[in-house]
Amino acid sequence: MRSAPLFAAIAPILILLVAPAAQALSKRDAAGVQAIDQRMAAAEKRYRDALVKIGNNDPTGVPESNAALEDMEDAVDACVKQKGCQVGQQLAAYKRLLKLNADADAAQADSDDDDPMNPDPDHAGDVGLAADVPEAARAASLLDDRSHRFDKMVQYNPAVQAGIRRWLTDMRGSLIQSYENYAYMRQLMWPSYERAGLPEALLFGIMAKESNGKVHVTSRAGAAGPMQFMYATGLRFGLGPDATGFDTRYDPHAAAEASAAYLNERMGELNRSIEMALAAYNGGEGRALRVYNGSGGRGFWDADVYNQFPAETRDYVPMVIAAAWLFLHPKKYGLTFPKVETRPAQLRLQQPSSIYELTICLGNAGTREGFMRALRNLNPRYQSDSWLPAGTSLNATTQIAGLYSRHCINGPRAQLAKQLVMSDPTTAIVRTGPLTTLPVSPPAGLVGAPAGPGPGAGSAVATSAMQTPAAPAPRKTPREHRVARGDTLVSIAQRYSCDTKSLAKANGIKGPRYAVHAGQRLTLSGCRQ
Repeated sequence: MRSAPLFAAIAPILILLVAPAAQALSKRDAAGVQAIDQRMAAAEKRYRDALVKIGNNDPTGVPESNAALEDMEDAVDACVKQKGCQVGQQLAAYKRLLKLNADADAAQADSDDDDPMNPDPDHAGDVGLAADVPEAARAASLLDDRSHRFDKMVQYNPAVQAGIRRWLTDMRGSLIQSYENYAYMRQLMWPSYERAGLPEALLFGIMAKESNGKVHVTSRAGAAGPMQFMYATGLRFGLGPDATGFDTRYDPHAAAEASAAYLNERMGELNRSIEMALAAYNGGEGRALRVYNGSGGRGFWDADVYNQFPAETRDYVPMVIAAAWLFLHPKKYGLTFPKVETRPAQLRLQQPSSIYELTICLGNAGTREGFMRALRNLNPRYQSDSWLPAGTSLNATTQIAGLYSRHCINGPRAQLAKQLVMSDPTTAIVRTGPLTTLPVSPPAGLVGAPAGPGPGAGSAVATSAMQTPAAPAPRKTPREHRVARGDTLVSIAQRYSCDTKSLAKANGIKGPRYAVHAGQRLTLSGCRQ
């Protein structure tokens, strides 16, 4: 057995990492601080003793360690409320215990490595992406400060509770899929929120509700990308078509950067209210500001404010908050997020390929759905069926790069993948000529006799076996092609059976990139189809 993770359990009550400046304390405050220090020391000793019991397979070890954790949480909570108590010093105890917990995890992992069916549920629940200490403190300082108790908002707000219920029932699959998708993109998105002083949990909550972490999503209203920016709003925050014609709303890094800037701008207008900022994100910044000013600065849950937002926004705000809460506290709800191998690596294509072809030859490798979504999210400029020339570098992970080397360059799986993506369904249709009606002929020996109503009279039969069908008209090669979003010169050349270099030369396109852009018209010179 192993001890419970520490930091996910205390994230809602950690307020600051930096201890307040030393100041003169009254005797009463000094005595309060001393009592808290003693409580923390006693809880730490209790926890260490419990670890020894666990190591000796003593059944009282686990409940004793849980009780020690509760004692430490109470001590930190008391420190927050006690004048002069330095939270940073209390945090040092947690760091020491985290080291003990990490050592225990490492020892257990040595025995678990040989068992691929042991997913280590005790460890996977609370740690996840949100277990680093700075993020716990940031989430606490923004989502759980003295004026905006995030934990109480979640615990006592029925709308948020209903959101948690939905994420854990019919939307559980979407939540887990959002986590997996975000895990691959975290390195691209989280630094923007970190620099803006916004918590990672909030980024995850918005992304989960907006797009489930699917980069290429576009709504019926025209919102696009993982953070679902409308075109005009995106332009204000640096998103939109770049020099190549690519819409950067679909780029996870650019979208996160714009989202952080947008949220900070809204929170500056709306008294740092997370709910009102989220209402503006979904329901429009103009509406949110008018409602806020018209109500005299009242909060989102005030009936006069709440009822002025559309039903979609009234649903959106608690759902984002619920997803953020579950990101921080999965284990509390029996939610286990999957472990995802996300170490970044560059994958350089050894031969022309597409994301579809790579998805087939890479296989699943222990994942639920394979790697198509990961490759698309990490390489948003490419469509799934676009042919990419040899030498193209794709953003990937070390796992994907290793699988590519083993299965996608040579061998039966590589050949099968190429055969499948090159198959043309139209070739399955067999053309044998038109159906015709045979003229009625008299029976043998009765030449000139009138035809009676026999079984063969007037029958329509296929004559392809007796007549040579007319050759189908040759397909005319179009004189030019208009480049669509996602097209590459290689994919266009393959579509029309052109030589890539000849096509490039005819259109003045220089190598080695052979770059084309959406809307460009290409002369199809020397193409066979």
